[in-house]
Order: sequence, then C-alpha cells, then structure tokens
Amino acid sequence: MLDLLGFITVLAWIATIGLRRASGPADYTVASRDLTLLPLVATLVMTEFNTSTLLAFAAAGYSAGPMALALPAVFLIGLAFYTVTVARAWKRFDRLSVAELFSERYSAALGRTASVLLLLAMIGFTATYVKSLTLLFVPFAPSIPVPLLAAAMTLIVLGVVLPGGLVSIVRADLAGFAATLVLFPLLLAIGLWRTDGGQSLRLAFPADQLTLSPLAQWNHPALPMRFVTSLVVLTCFTYIAAPWYGQKIFAARDDRTAFRAVGLSALLVFGLYGMIVLAAALLRTEQPSLADAQLAVPTMIRSWLPSGLRGAGFAVLFGAALTTLAGVWSAMGAMVAADLVGARARTVRAQRWIIAGFALTSWLGATFLVDDILNRLILANIPVAALAFALLAGFHWPRATTAGAWASVAVGVAWGIGCFVIVGEAGGYTWPWAIYGIPLIFGTGVVVSLVTPAHAGARGLNQ
Repeated sequence: MLDLLGFITVLAWIATIGLRRASGPADYTVASRDLTLLPLVATLVMTEFNTSTLLAFAAAGYSAGPMALALPAVFLIGLAFYTVTVARAWKRFDRLSVAELFSERYSAALGRTASVLLLLAMIGFTATYVKSLTLLFVPFAPSIPVPLLAAAMTLIVLGVVLPGGLVSIVRADLAGFAATLVLFPLLLAIGLWRTDGGQSLRLAFPADQLTLSPLAQWNHPALPMRFVTSLVVLTCFTYIAAPWYGQKIFAARDDRTAFRAVGLSALLVFGLYGMIVLAAALLRTEQPSLADAQLAVPTMIRSWLPSGLRGAGFAVLFGAALTTLAGVWSAMGAMVAADLVGARARTVRAQRWIIAGFALTSWLGATFLVDDILNRLILANIPVAALAFALLAGFHWPRATTAGAWASVAVGVAWGIGCFVIVGEAGGYTWPWAIYGIPLIFGTGVVVSLVTPAHAGARGLNQ
C-alpha cells in the first residue's frame, strides 16, 4: 500500500508540474524558443534517461561489471562531439525540424527523404521505449497481458504530452531531473553500503572484468571494447541528426545557451548512467543469478529501497520514460508538419492527432517487433547515420553538392542494411558498419561533390 502511495504521489507531482495547455503552435512545438540554461539542461539530460538505455546499460553492468562504464562513456564522447560540431549551428538555423536543413541546403526531395528516414528511425526508437517501460512494470502486474500493459503505459504518456506539447515535456523534465539526482546516487550509495564499499566485486567478477583498460578488454566476451568503439563512432555521427535533440536546441534562448547546455548534459548523462552501471554490478554480488539481466534496475529498487520509497523509485523511472517518449513523439509531429504536410498540420489540434498516431505505431512495434532492447535501439540508427555527411557538410562545407549528399545517403543506408544482413548481430555488424561505413559515407559525399557542379551561391549554413 505504501509503495502504491509513493508511486502515485511522485508521478502526480511530475505530471502536475508538466500539466499546462499550450498557448499556441510555437509554445506546443518549440516552447516559444525561450528556454534558459537550467530547463534546457534538465530536458536534454532527461531525454537520455529512457528506460530502454537504462535497462540495457544496467544489464551490461550486471553482466560485465565496472568495465561496462564504457557504455555511458559513449554518450560522453558523442554529446561532446555534438557540442563542438552542431550545437550552435542548429540554434542559428532555428527552424521547426532538423530535416529542413536538407531541403534548404540541397533540395526539397532530399529534405523529404531525410524526414522519412528519421521518422522510420524514431518509430523504431519509440517501440523500444514502450517495450522497456512495459518490462519495468511486468513484475507488478503479472496477470495483465503484456500487450494490454503496454497499451496502458502508452495511454498514460499520451495523457501527459497532449495538452501542452514541448512546454509540458520541459516542465515535467525539470521535476524528473530533480528526482533522478536523488534516486541514482541513492541506489549506488546503498549498493556500496551493502557490499562493504564494493569489496565483494572481486568475488562476483573475474579480475579481468574489473579493469577499465580498453586494450585489455578489446575482445572480451562480456563486453568487447571493439563493440563499444563502434558505438562511439555511431553515436557521434547519429546524434548530430537527432530530431528530438534538434527540437530542444531550437527551443533554446540563444546559441550560447544551446552550446553550454549540451556540454553540461554530456557530463551529467555520463555520471548518472555510470552510477546505475556500478550499482547493477554491485547487485551481482548479492544476486548472482537473475533470470534476466535487463531486470537489474527494478530488482535493485525492490530489494534495496524501503516500502514507500520503492513506489517512488518506480515513479521516477516512469517519469523519465514518459518525457523521453513524449519528446520523441513531439519531434515526430513537428517533422510531419514542417517537412511532409505543411502549415495545416502545425495547429495544436493537428499536432495532437499526429502524436496520437505515432503513439499507436510505438505500441504496435513494441508488441510485435522488439525483442532485445539494446540491439533494436542500435539497428534503428541505420537511416540516421546515413545522413551524417549531408548534415555536417550542410553546415560546414560550402562545396558539398546535392548529388554528393544523395550519393552519401544512398551508400549509408545500403551499407548499414548490408552489414546487418550479411554480418548480423552474432557477427558484430556494428564494427564494419561504423568503422568502414562512416568513412565510406563521407568519402562518397566528398568525391561526388567534387566531380559535380556546385550550386550557384551554395554556402555552409554555419556562416
């Protein structure tokens, strides 16, 4: 009973803070482009705290031990790359959708293609988010069929996002950010206390899994650094095109605020995810045989927190998943309006219907397509990585041509799909996809651009 009360109290607090009706389309889609540093940092950090990544990283910490800190480091490096290369540029561009860059810099057809590719990726992302959120609550409602539970989770998220759009998401993120800053350090502190400061790790993991040396772990079966290296490359060249990040950068007050906010969020995301990875490794010392490592986080909350706080802890996780999922849906609605339908889809009412439609696709994907969360998250990045050359060249290389952009996108999609089909997950397809594919995408774009006529007046958009 206390757990239920704690859950309802915290979730109601987050929802109440976020509950606000948008004053108009600009408020609904880009929060009137007036976010200051604190709310922007909070919403960027909470964008990353989705249950998909949380469960996957905790599972890696439980299975591989402290060496799994390499996974949060992927975000540290990837968001640092975003900060340096495009944070200011996106705010200076300051539109409604990131795909508008491709329309304005190259052609309307490429802009629509980029929008479709990004929407396909986000449908995959949101399906994993719904799936992971459902897994989180299955132990509490074992008698409810999983598809029905997933539908209930989806409807709750819709109920929060539909009234106020992005402005509701940002306000809820502020509350969720504060709660996360309490919950994650608390779990790590309890884990350290229960394991004598982590001394038990030496009994739970082989000695070679306690070192963080990349060379020592290059092909380690628990978590190959070869795999992590490929994720670093992919994250650097996919996050720059992330529509849910771009939309929130457009909502920043100015480009200086955008730059500082992304840099700070990189540090905070690494630190907070790192706490969960270490806490999950400590859990292994107490419970070495979980049926599913992806359930490490709910197991920690149920085992380590007292009655009442358990419910509050699950409410914090639900709130994080809620705003991440809602943020991606919001970005998808803005893209449809900006790139595919036009002005008639930019009204608040139209945006609500579009978001509801994407909520349905997320539930369908979670129910029928998603099995392994981390692998499906990675797979959904194939169409995003294909846009890397066209995006960076659009901002920073005036000589890039439409033909070069088209060629790089086509090669990127074909290479990513080809690596997945031919090499497969068991063969470690992310290595050839990232390590050979990213240079191939850029090489193709550069060569084709140099041998085709430049547009009259073509210029980088970061000038």
